[in-house]
Amino acid sequence: MAERRDRRPSSPQKRTSWLRPAAPSPASPGEPASPPSPSTEPADAPANHRSVVEAALYRDGHRVASPATLAETFRQLREQCDGMAWIGLHRPTEAELHSLAAEFDLHPLAVEDALEAHQRPKLERYGDTLFVVLRAARYLDAPEEVDFGELHVFVGPDFLITVRHAAAPDLSAVRRRMEETPDLLKLGPEAVLYAILDAVVDGYAPVVDGVQTDIDEIETEVFRGDPEVSRRIYELSREMVEFQRATRPLVGMLHGLMAGFAKYGTDEELQRYLRDVADHVTHTSERVDGFRQALTEILTVNATLVTQQQNAEMRALAEAGFEQNEEIKKISSWAAILFAPTLVGTIYGMNFEDMPELKWAGGYPFAIVLMAVVCTSLYVIFKKRDWL
Repeated sequence: MAERRDRRPSSPQKRTSWLRPAAPSPASPGEPASPPSPSTEPADAPANHRSVVEAALYRDGHRVASPATLAETFRQLREQCDGMAWIGLHRPTEAELHSLAAEFDLHPLAVEDALEAHQRPKLERYGDTLFVVLRAARYLDAPEEVDFGELHVFVGPDFLITVRHAAAPDLSAVRRRMEETPDLLKLGPEAVLYAILDAVVDGYAPVVDGVQTDIDEIETEVFRGDPEVSRRIYELSREMVEFQRATRPLVGMLHGLMAGFAKYGTDEELQRYLRDVADHVTHTSERVDGFRQALTEILTVNATLVTQQQNAEMRALAEAGFEQNEEIKKISSWAAILFAPTLVGTIYGMNFEDMPELKWAGGYPFAIVLMAVVCTSLYVIFKKRDWL
């Protein structure tokens, strides 16, 4: 950074940066500026899109140049006395990040983090640079789920670089907002960082509303006995864990920035803005904590209701089994009673000449009485056992 400053004229109104820039990365495809530059691309760029979405130079809150390449951006920035570069990148290559690191004296660890992505939200200072990692979120209505994106921001005394690795957040609105308020933009990279923080935090509000709607629907499904509700509760709980990981660190990060207001001479207007963002983050973090607690309680209630339903089904099955057993007893009892006369009749119906009772005059009455006695005895036995 020192070598670069030696090549550029010093500014009499140079501010002391209260943030330290981190390794820059190409701007996201969804970050067009107003007016658009030749490097502006749509948010959903193809796989071979250019990493540098937009690079612009500003002086006193107004855009003065829109370089088409990083090299041109570096050259024009060196020629500016008190200008600021705002470079937006989307999924930059290693070579692009290393060229930015060489130009702005970015720390290798910050550059490595920006290349690898998948970082937790954090704020780190490397000499005169500040490296900020943010997790943006957006609610997708069609699948009813939360989509998370990662944003890396490098802030220095006269430059700001954003590196995006996902569709969210869309920084084009942030650039337009800042260019439409030159009084805020002329406060420098710190003001741009505020605007980015504010945009990321404001993006949490629709997510909170969407999740609240999902929880209301889940409660209805739980008491309606929807068999798929357990899966939905589990998936939403996982999203809330990710949401907590995105919002909780922000509370400490913003309080850390506010603690350095006096040390770095932060503009009073920016102080008010940062306090407002901190309040919104705290509120969002508390809401997310409440969502996790509510989902835990809903899952417990659902488990209880499922257990009760299973017990009722098992009791119904047991009662049905008992009734079936009673019917089987009755059928078996009558089958045994009817089997006795059938047996006697079958024996005396055999066509043998030498059977003792065939020519006996009392044979028929004897067979009838025998059938009646056996059937009556079986009926009395089954009746005593409550089979009939």
